[in-house]
Amino acid sequence: MPTAFEVISEPHRRRILDLLLEQPRPVGELTGLLGLTQPGTSRHLRVLREAGLVRVSRDAQRRWYELQPAALAEIDAWLQPYRRLWAGRLDELERHLDRPARKPAETPAGSAGERKGSSTGRKRRRKGGPDHDAGQASGG
Repeated sequence: MPTAFEVISEPHRRRILDLLLEQPRPVGELTGLLGLTQPGTSRHLRVLREAGLVRVSRDAQRRWYELQPAALAEIDAWLQPYRRLWAGRLDELERHLDRPARKPAETPAGSAGERKGSSTGRKRRRKGGPDHDAGQASGG
């Protein structure tokens, strides 16, 4: 029997799990949402069912598929150390974002915030720009 990792390595199966996370669905609805044939969808559902990731129930002529999250415990356990890694980084980001913003007067001289114009408030003109060309035409 394939592991949960092997089963969810297939993109259509992951998409099925995403759809079933929202709500249980009949195979026909899954087929339409996936853009697969009914036999193709049924093959993926069989693999997911055999791995214990979904369960099926009958309602008259329809088969409804539902997510079985307990089977994802193996993947959840494997991801645990990575969550700790990201939790620390997210905490650092939160601390950074919580720092008070610096006011323009506090910005060190020559920083990017002061490079918008010169200290006299005049805009820099590029050589060859409209003002430069106009000055040459008038002899200036």
